[in-house]
Amino acid sequence: MQAVYARRRERGWRARLYRALQPPALFVRNPREPLNYPLGRWGLAIGGAGSRPAGCINLDLLAIPGVDVAGDAEQLPFRSGRFQRIECDAVLEHVRRPGQAMREMARVLAPGDYLHVVTPFCHPFHAYPDDYRRFTLEGLKQLARDEPLAGDRLEVVAEGWRTVPTATMLVFFLEYVKLPWHAWRVIAHGVLGWLLFPLRYLDLLFFRTVRAAIIGNHCYLWLRKR
Repeated sequence: MQAVYARRRERGWRARLYRALQPPALFVRNPREPLNYPLGRWGLAIGGAGSRPAGCINLDLLAIPGVDVAGDAEQLPFRSGRFQRIECDAVLEHVRRPGQAMREMARVLAPGDYLHVVTPFCHPFHAYPDDYRRFTLEGLKQLARDEPLAGDRLEVVAEGWRTVPTATMLVFFLEYVKLPWHAWRVIAHGVLGWLLFPLRYLDLLFFRTVRAAIIGNHCYLWLRKR
């Protein structure tokens, strides 16, 4: 992981050119996904890597630039009830014990405040540093319902799909084409990424149908601590 993050921060002309030529993402986000629940005085972003989430303490496994606290989601180094909002975006698939991580997030969340969880369903394997599982929306709700300890109950206040079937098809097709060897992966990612990304806007047709969940890409929950 340190090598991956180091490549992202390289300042040489080759690294800068590579980043400049990166194609746009192969997805559009669901415009109906709520993003404006109260932030409060203390926010926590889990697994933000080198990003700097606005208004949040950024926790990740490695102490790299942009990370405020190096720690493990299964054992958060904070007192109970500390945070008014927690962001956990595409992290639980990388955690060995997601139930324990859910208990810890519920513990450090203040009563009456919000936890935002996003997880992949139909999405390629991506080991950063490991990749253990996928979640349906119902499976994610079950995790939030059953895992927190007594006194840390979580209720669902919003749910849905962030990215839907076209994103699924595009990312799997691109990964399929990139399989043969490493040098080809770089070329295919750059060329096909630019050719395919306009198709992502087809998902604007799918956000309003429940059938999008059959091959949905990422789902989300907003949870409130009782």
